[in-house]
Amino acid sequence: MITIRWLLVTLLCWPLLLWQGKRARQRALRLPEANGRRSGMQGNGEPLRLLICGDSAAAGVGIEQQQQAFSGQLVELLAKQYQVNWQLAAKTGLDCTGLNNLLHQLYAHSNAVYRLDVVVVSIGVNDVTANRSKAEFQQQIRALLTRLATDFTDPYVLFSAIPPMQHFTALPSPLSYWLGLKAQMLNQTLASELESWPKARLLQSNQALTTDMLAADGFHPSESGSKIWAKLVCDAIKPVKPVKQQNRSA
Repeated sequence: MITIRWLLVTLLCWPLLLWQGKRARQRALRLPEANGRRSGMQGNGEPLRLLICGDSAAAGVGIEQQQQAFSGQLVELLAKQYQVNWQLAAKTGLDCTGLNNLLHQLYAHSNAVYRLDVVVVSIGVNDVTANRSKAEFQQQIRALLTRLATDFTDPYVLFSAIPPMQHFTALPSPLSYWLGLKAQMLNQTLASELESWPKARLLQSNQALTTDMLAADGFHPSESGSKIWAKLVCDAIKPVKPVKQQNRSA
């Protein structure tokens, strides 16, 4: 039904969608990626080797410092239970193909990311805006998972679902509705592909996306939105990487 609705909106509104898309790009507020560290060691306890990777949301666009962005807030939560050896590999504009290329560069040039316990992936919004087909998106997700399983010691992989783009305040209607439908379609494709990967999982929030959860550009997560996102991912990592209980003598 989602695909049928998307096709109907495409047929009925295509000239308007093209115009709105062009205008939205021209008028978009361009915000920089967050400043600050993109790797480090934090916390005490059981070691956790973590890679956070993906697009501008993961890079902290719209937030001043990485400490307040998604990566910093996630590491801070995890550091309460783990010794987190973490790295952020994210860049504005990356789609799934671009992320595959970035991780290839990491594999070729850095020994620090070879051994990983958990990989958190934020990808898909740029695949939506590029109108990537479901087949192309699934192919790139499969290539990404294959790379992580072979080149990065088969870690657990947690994908953040593509957000509900129909609620992005930077997007006018019906463009926002059309992109929201496309996001749902690619999320379904992602969920279907992950069924074949026992060490991968799709994380979706039941919390409605509100204005305060968006940065000033109306497109990226704000500090409060990143906090909610980090809590969702942290709660998913804990069952994946339980803290070892120390034996106590009677």
